[in-house]
Amino acid sequence: MTTPSEGVVAGGDERRLHPWSWLFVLIQQLKSFALPLVVLLFTGRGNSWELWGLVGAGVLVLVSLAQYFTYRFRVDGEGIVIRSGLLQKSLRHIPFQRIHNVALHQTLLHRVFKVAEVRLESAGGMKAEGEMRVLSLADAHALEELVRSHGRDAPRAPLPGDAAPEAATHTLLALPTSEVVRLGLISNRGMLMVAAVIGVIAQSGGEMFGDGIEYVADHAADWSRAYALGVAGTVLALAAMLVFALVALRLLSVVLALLQYHDFTLTETGRRLSAQRGLLTRVRANMPRSRIQAWSLRESLTHRWLGRQGLRVDSASIEAVNDQRSLRDLAPVATPEAMVALIRHLLPGHAWPLAQWRPLHPKAWRRQFTIPALFALALAGGLTWLNGPWGLLALALLPVFALRAVVWARYAAYSLEGGLVAVREGWLDKSWRFAEVRKLQSLRLAQSPFDRRHGMASLLMDTVGASPFEPPLRVRYLPEAEARALRDQLAAAMDAAATPARMPA
Repeated sequence: MTTPSEGVVAGGDERRLHPWSWLFVLIQQLKSFALPLVVLLFTGRGNSWELWGLVGAGVLVLVSLAQYFTYRFRVDGEGIVIRSGLLQKSLRHIPFQRIHNVALHQTLLHRVFKVAEVRLESAGGMKAEGEMRVLSLADAHALEELVRSHGRDAPRAPLPGDAAPEAATHTLLALPTSEVVRLGLISNRGMLMVAAVIGVIAQSGGEMFGDGIEYVADHAADWSRAYALGVAGTVLALAAMLVFALVALRLLSVVLALLQYHDFTLTETGRRLSAQRGLLTRVRANMPRSRIQAWSLRESLTHRWLGRQGLRVDSASIEAVNDQRSLRDLAPVATPEAMVALIRHLLPGHAWPLAQWRPLHPKAWRRQFTIPALFALALAGGLTWLNGPWGLLALALLPVFALRAVVWARYAAYSLEGGLVAVREGWLDKSWRFAEVRKLQSLRLAQSPFDRRHGMASLLMDTVGASPFEPPLRVRYLPEAEARALRDQLAAAMDAAATPARMPA
């Protein structure tokens, strides 16, 4: 069996993982039981079944370690062969042509031991085809190079520690620290983190959480009475506390953005894209440009205040939807001019921004207004039943919802131009969702009872690897005849693109 120092080569013998692999497997397993351990230490009351649960967790850790000790891999002329398992053995052969992304993941501990976690992702896979935890940096780089050299996109992207980048490598986007700070101010990661912490505390110690809120409220009331602030003073103090909390959340978002996107660099070698980022944990992912299925361009109100936009893509890997190590954030933040240049570079032959936008049904605002209006009526009815006539104040939401629907419908539109289908939506938060027609997988015409009443229909377009966290690629509230004509036009274009005679050799 080849030793780790001999390097990964095609046609070599089977290889083990790095000798410190057991340590990282152990840490990964312990993370799964970190929360139960904390809850047991601080809220446990000595129940024996909890101790038995910890014993069972320890057994699972040992079993998992034994499985990883049996992990072997080798590289042949056609792909990577992985053998794993102790009682239930598995043998997998992953062809080079099937691997579309090689992701390298390094935490601070990985850097100390000079190792990396390697994930091999395939197109359409629900999970990674191969996950090697962990390999030495030399083995990880050699394996990545072998995959690239045998794939369709043979040119090699730069690796950390290389003496000099290759001439064919181009930097498409690099984010200095100032841009990452802007990304933190734009994002809401701090609020998401606080909400997650509150949820964990509420589930693990609901009584303690409620007592803490009551304690803070009582002391705030006592403080207000002690200083005789009155109603106006109390309101101002609460407003100041709210502003302080918002500033603290934004600062937390900036810190999280620096940790995740520090030194973000997007490069291109041949037709392969590669991005690396991270302060403490370094992540590098790459994929061929041909694997990009759909694009999401976003411009929130905060984006516009800072003169920035954000761009994400859906790749052909289904697993990449929820994997932070995948190449989804193609341009986390950039100026509109830089974004236009990047999209034009990656979509040659397609004009961007598109010039011909078609409006929705003239009564599309009514459909957008229907559900919020029903909600406002139900809310007003419930509050009136509970609190009397004061509940009718909820009806004041109706004009707000109506104005929102009118402005939304005025901006919303779709475009089919030069083989590119695009949808724009939003009001305060604007978004553009677009894809090449040849990348569409299916078309579906949808009509709700409200749509049929107004003579409308919506066209849903599906692509591989569509993210559930991004707006779907759909054109809503079109006149029914126009929706059917658009479906037929797209279907004809999809059939033409799938014709073998039109496909590249």
